[in-house]
Amino acid sequence: MTHPLLTALAQARLRDAPMFVKWCELNGVSACPATPASVARFVADCASLGMNRLWPAVQDISRMHVALGLADPTLGGTAARAMSAVAAIPPPRSWPGRFKQRFDALPYDIQVHLASHETQRERALRRAQNDAASCRQRLAAFEAQTKDEKTNGTETAAHGKA
Repeated sequence: MTHPLLTALAQARLRDAPMFVKWCELNGVSACPATPASVARFVADCASLGMNRLWPAVQDISRMHVALGLADPTLGGTAARAMSAVAAIPPPRSWPGRFKQRFDALPYDIQVHLASHETQRERALRRAQNDAASCRQRLAAFEAQTKDEKTNGTETAAHGKA
């Protein structure tokens, strides 16, 4: 006979992270507490599911551990690198090289946020550059027109005196 507390814990695990728990049972590893290496293996094995299904499963693993007062095995390190390999989000172009190398170790949701922010920043920068180029063109046209008016005005005044 199984102790009721153990049964309740097993049910909570299955309810909170069903995909991971089933994967752990099939692969003979502990679902809770899980190691970052087992989470990384899970991510690599389930990569074909795509990030839309894989990311919620990883969040379930995180919530299960945090709810039980355990360390979150999905944060940083091997688990984050495995998620990064599946997601294939490039580091921001504006970052210096030494920081780009650390981008893969960031949690997936942080990578998504930073990539979105970088895209918005680049759009704003391009828009500002286009506005500046347009202003330069208008200024050059105005200067050319002013020069023509001065030249034509001077010539007219010179012809009028003769």
